[in-house]
Amino acid sequence: MNKLIDVTEYMHLVGRSARAASRAIARATTAQKNLALAEIAAALEKREAHILEENAADVRDAVKADLSAAMVDRLKLTSKTVASMATGLRQIAQLPDPVGEITDLRMRPSGIQVGKMRVPIGVIGIIYESRPNVTIDAAGLCLKSGNATVLRGGSEAARSNQAISACIALGLKAAKLPETIVQVVETTDRKAVGEMITRPEYIDVIIPRGGKGLIERISADARVPVIKHLDGNCHIFVDEHADIEKAVRVCDNAKTRRYGVCGAMESLLVHEARMHDVLPRVAKIFADKSVEMRGCERTQSALAAFDIKLATEEDWSTEYLAPIVSIKVVESMDAAIEHIERYGSHHTDAIITEHWSNAQRFLREVDSASVMVNASTQFADGFEYGLGAEIGISTDKLHARGPVGLEGLTTQKWVVLGDGTVRA
Repeated sequence: MNKLIDVTEYMHLVGRSARAASRAIARATTAQKNLALAEIAAALEKREAHILEENAADVRDAVKADLSAAMVDRLKLTSKTVASMATGLRQIAQLPDPVGEITDLRMRPSGIQVGKMRVPIGVIGIIYESRPNVTIDAAGLCLKSGNATVLRGGSEAARSNQAISACIALGLKAAKLPETIVQVVETTDRKAVGEMITRPEYIDVIIPRGGKGLIERISADARVPVIKHLDGNCHIFVDEHADIEKAVRVCDNAKTRRYGVCGAMESLLVHEARMHDVLPRVAKIFADKSVEMRGCERTQSALAAFDIKLATEEDWSTEYLAPIVSIKVVESMDAAIEHIERYGSHHTDAIITEHWSNAQRFLREVDSASVMVNASTQFADGFEYGLGAEIGISTDKLHARGPVGLEGLTTQKWVVLGDGTVRA
């Protein structure tokens, strides 16, 4: 960023450049986009040492600033993370290009053919905290879906994001595409966020990724459409017909695989018929892994040998993103679904059951972006859904819902094919 211009002027320059670049990427060929993705992946691998060096500096500053353990965890990159980023780009390159696909083409009595063509949205603005890997996921998905993008990462990841941005620029240049197709905002001034979310002439949709406070602020102040989720209060319901071994294995993974992800289980609901079979075994695992348990009175009674704090009303609604879990014994599936509806965030919820009808009922009635049967809620991300990567999770019901991949970053327009056809 040129130090001689202010943030507003700089963001106008970024916006104008993005709008112009959106036309270039919209007409790019699939081969050209895939080449850019491959070259970015290669640049990441070649520059891994520099990326990790810059990231280490960000992590040191984050620790000094006393940021939360969950935020530091999301900020930190490793060789494995960088390799995963490169793999994600190559997976995106292998996915079918959605742009230009015509579906539902049908002949009308008048002689015209009517269908829908999938097209890029245009310019996508992404505002996020920590997680430098979002920079590469966003760049790759927006590029393949034919969109330009403006990325504004958090100040805590500024060095990491700029190191990754340099790799993206190299890949775009190698594919003979404008480097302004992907712009990582250089200023950490929060005024840049205000400019992004109030400029529909430059940006077509905003996708925020971060804490609830950030997303609530963007949702309240934006003049640009927003694709979002506020939090991930994910539940697992162990049904009375659950297989005990499956229940124990899935609950362990859903909670303890990673604590700081939006698909982590935060609330465990157990049918009263399974409380004495499942709860002691799950509680032992949680205790061994230093997971704090907060439960209802029946949970406390069933787990008298463990230190179970009495859950408060607030606990049932909380996304902990930490080694804490709330546990409730319920008398029926009705009670479980009612609890999820009342306290859940419509992100991801799962049932453990061997009963087909109960599984189907849970799938139909739980109003969440992802609903699962006999699977860990931590599968709720783009890689596991076969999207190659994701730009985020949406709990909205319009346009995109659940993990937002290539198709979620496109829209459709009507196309009409005729042969000199005129209307009577």
